[in-house]
Amino acid sequence: MEKHIQDILDQSAEPKAFRVEVNDNGQGRFFYITPQGEFSYAIADDNGRLGNIRLDGNDHSHCANEGCELDMPLLHAIRQAIQFHEQWSPRA
Repeated sequence: MEKHIQDILDQSAEPKAFRVEVNDNGQGRFFYITPQGEFSYAIADDNGRLGNIRLDGNDHSHCANEGCELDMPLLHAIRQAIQFHEQWSPRA
């Protein structure tokens, strides 16, 4: 019984993944985003993990690529989609 309760607690502590759709050269493209903590998010698509993006909590127009081979316009579109999902204020 205790193990079952701990399993439930462990599952609820996991960050909630979400899906975003962004424009990639005129086509909608879906990505799966998983919060990693400290403004870092894992990016994946249907083929697997693509890398991480780290958002800047002070400058919302800035982000850092962490092992991700996506081009900058696509990375910035993902950044904006994450910020929209997380309800970041555009004035920060």
